[in-house]
Amino acid sequence: MTAWLPASIFALFSFGVWGLFTKLAITHIDSKSALIFQSIGVLMVGLVTLSLIHFKPSTDFKGLSFGLLTGIAYGVGCFFYFMAADKGKLITVVTLTALYPLVTIILSFLILKEPITLKQMLGILTAMIAIYLLSS
Repeated sequence: MTAWLPASIFALFSFGVWGLFTKLAITHIDSKSALIFQSIGVLMVGLVTLSLIHFKPSTDFKGLSFGLLTGIAYGVGCFFYFMAADKGKLITVVTLTALYPLVTIILSFLILKEPITLKQMLGILTAMIAIYLLSS
């Protein structure tokens, strides 16, 4: 078995129940409050992770900066995700926002100069068609 596969499967499951828990939370509390409690949950996971590395995180400035930017981008994305889930159907919101890898792929191509194969380009095109079909 490939070394990354078990972690990917756990991530897939976690993100799947995260989407469901979002809708369950906002049926009982407002979306902004739900985001705050989600952030507390993320902090709890962070504290456990911190204890696993004996409270000595790496401190390279570039890595630290990008790590903070990752958290900010995630928080902003979650803010808008909660708002969308509060106003729309979860099936549509989850499917549409799950296409976020398209943004990463395009940015990786433009900034990191990672190549995109014809097969991958067809996948991107198919995903864009999915966005169109989901939004109509």
